[in-house]
Amino acid sequence: MDDKPSPGPLSETSEFLFSFGVIADIQYADLEDGYNFQGNRRRYYRHSLLHLQGAIEHWNTEGSPPRCVLQLGDIIDGYNAQYKASEKSLELVMNTFQMLKVPVHHTWGNHEFYNFSRNYLTNSKLNTKFLEDQIVHHPETVPSENYYAYHFVPFPQFRFILLDAYDLSVLGVDQSSAKYQQCLKILKGHNPNSELNSPQGLSEPQFVQFNGGFSQEQLNWLNEVLTFSDTNQEKVVIVSHLPIYPEASDSVCLAWNYRDALAVIWSHRCVVCFFAGHTHDGGYSEDPFGVHHVNLEGVIETAPDSQAFGTVYVYPDKMMLKGRGRVPDRIMNYKRENAFRC
Repeated sequence: MDDKPSPGPLSETSEFLFSFGVIADIQYADLEDGYNFQGNRRRYYRHSLLHLQGAIEHWNTEGSPPRCVLQLGDIIDGYNAQYKASEKSLELVMNTFQMLKVPVHHTWGNHEFYNFSRNYLTNSKLNTKFLEDQIVHHPETVPSENYYAYHFVPFPQFRFILLDAYDLSVLGVDQSSAKYQQCLKILKGHNPNSELNSPQGLSEPQFVQFNGGFSQEQLNWLNEVLTFSDTNQEKVVIVSHLPIYPEASDSVCLAWNYRDALAVIWSHRCVVCFFAGHTHDGGYSEDPFGVHHVNLEGVIETAPDSQAFGTVYVYPDKMMLKGRGRVPDRIMNYKRENAFRC
């Protein structure tokens, strides 16, 4: 496998800066192969761990190793909870990640919350907030403990922001809590179905139980971080389990209040890319403001003879996603005013 995209007309005009890895929806379980809820897509529960091992071996042997890996959520499957195997499966996957020679940043998805409470996750190895970078003299950019989000700088002038797409959710929270009641009210206000995982008949099909949303508190924090990045001419990559741009995703898989998140992002110049998982099918679109929305193909629905991960090579004027297996290559040019002058 090539370490970097081959030099040529696409990359010869600018210098390579750094790279990072991306992988989504591993959903490991010690189970025979099965199917998704619609029964039309095969899921390879055990083999997902072998795919992860292959990805890690690749990243560990790259000539120029990635600065970090972004794990986009759903690290183990919800079936583990039924078999009381959640902790055992998580330990197995985390032991596999320990083979990785660079830091990994973990995003939380719906399957994390099928297996564990938010309180458990906060005190687990899936909480990688200790890897955050703090901005001196800017307390407004410090995230609250009420949600799982943070930002970090893998390379000068590039800031990565990890968002909590289940900040508003009925998953993983105590059903007697005010937060649960608030989120259930939001969900039922948009979804009258007795089965809250069903989007049937909904004008806004994203309002299902397996999705969630961003609190106003988290969006206000995001706005403050992006304001700092604008002022300091940083480029920003945002990471979330749930996608937020309809053109890049199945409408059933979007965050509840994706429009609110887009409104914040579109009010700033600094965001160049938004990475998400959740859909398993993958998807891509560049929005009218030049933000590239990449939904990564899920490991769980990737056949044993294929793969599903990518490495993103960062240049002063673009990012190049080199996909493996069913993850396609993509060239993502920055908006003209966002390209570094070299």
